Amino acid sequence: MSKSAEKSAALMTCEHMSCSYGAAPVIENVDVTIHRGEFVGIVGPSGSGKTTLLRAMLGSVKPIHGSIKRQPGLRLAYVPQLETVDWNFPVTVGEVVGMSRPQRLMRPQAQASEISLIEDVLERLGLGGLTQRHIRELSGGQQQRVFLARALIQKPDMLILDEPTAGVDVRTRHEVLHVLADLNESPPNGDGIAIVLTTHDLNGLAAHLPRLVCFNRTVIADGTPAEVLQPYFLERTYGAPMEVLQHGGMPIVLEQGGDELRNRLNRSTAS
Repeated sequence: MSKSAEKSAALMTCEHMSCSYGAAPVIENVDVTIHRGEFVGIVGPSGSGKTTLLRAMLGSVKPIHGSIKRQPGLRLAYVPQLETVDWNFPVTVGEVVGMSRPQRLMRPQAQASEISLIEDVLERLGLGGLTQRHIRELSGGQQQRVFLARALIQKPDMLILDEPTAGVDVRTRHEVLHVLADLNESPPNGDGIAIVLTTHDLNGLAAHLPRLVCFNRTVIADGTPAEVLQPYFLERTYGAPMEVLQHGGMPIVLEQGGDELRNRLNRSTAS
């Protein structure tokens, strides 16, 4: 198979997929395909079903209609939102990463070769020497990289991340994106891992990705940022009018009505 054909191979395909939690569908008639080596961002408002879509991709939520097809032997890894982690739980960096060892059920204690692998992955992500550090003692960027290391131990073909830059500062966001870009880059410089992530950050993250999916219970638009970040698709996705400007060849999304709100707040402050 040629390199171009290999990269175009479909790892996962959702066809007319609908999912629910026992009542009405949460997501409906979803059609999306993830190819080998792709980097895909899924954007949409809170409550739009983005996390449910990720759960369906991971297999923890089953479709009630349609289907989801995965390449045979596909290795998936998941990085949760940092907000869902209990940082006071008494666990070290090495223990967090080791939790995803394939042999963990047969051998609760990591063997020397597994410890070496954990240390190698941490070193690669700039966390060398922190194996025995408690996770609560790390910075936000370091905490996110710990969970990336935990996922990479599984040697995935596809990495799924739920809001990987939520609640972090600009520097940490850049750190996380550079790490993901390295993982996504084709061998020999990178791992060629397909990456799918959700985000609310249209300008700081989504606009920089090669492919975006606007999502609100179903796929509203799918394409490059220039194709997807358009007022028509954004209003259908977020239910509010938005303006799109161009700066340095990139789309910048602005909420309409911002001037009116700013004037009201200024009048309120003045009074």
